[in-house]
Amino acid sequence: MQFFGGSEISPSPPAPAASGNNGHMIYVFNRNGVCLLYREWNRPLRTLDAQQDHKLMFGLLFSLKSLTAKMDPTSAAEKGNLGMPQLPGQGCSFHSFRTNTYKLSFMESPSGIKIILVTHPRTGDLRESLKRIYNLYVDYVVKNPLYTPGSPIRCELFNTTLDQYVRGIA
Repeated sequence: MQFFGGSEISPSPPAPAASGNNGHMIYVFNRNGVCLLYREWNRPLRTLDAQQDHKLMFGLLFSLKSLTAKMDPTSAAEKGNLGMPQLPGQGCSFHSFRTNTYKLSFMESPSGIKIILVTHPRTGDLRESLKRIYNLYVDYVVKNPLYTPGSPIRCELFNTTLDQYVRGIA
């Protein structure tokens, strides 16, 4: 979090995992909040069932997006009420936040696809990586004639390419 004076206040993150894999989890949601893809690479503790986890993650994104848009000082006349949905790319948004145990990076495409990558807290800026993941999604999923839009992603070539890419993110 940034506070007055530009200093960042957060607890010290733990040392990197010995595996060297910074990717913990990825979520891909459509514009309606349906989780099209969930993958995990490094999640030692699971506290919720998958459906609850997906709902909480989408709710968190919705709330943070609404809050950042509402706090945006540049477009006061065009803002709706807090909690009202906005079109992709409309208003101010966030691209990541960090805790002492993980970093969540977020990207929303113009079509409303939301990609969330949860990584080690010391991972750098992942905006370009999220764009690359979105391009993989378009190439292997959207352009696949066997894929039905809005259904869970079950494309082995996409999953394999995604695994290789995420494992290589430093």
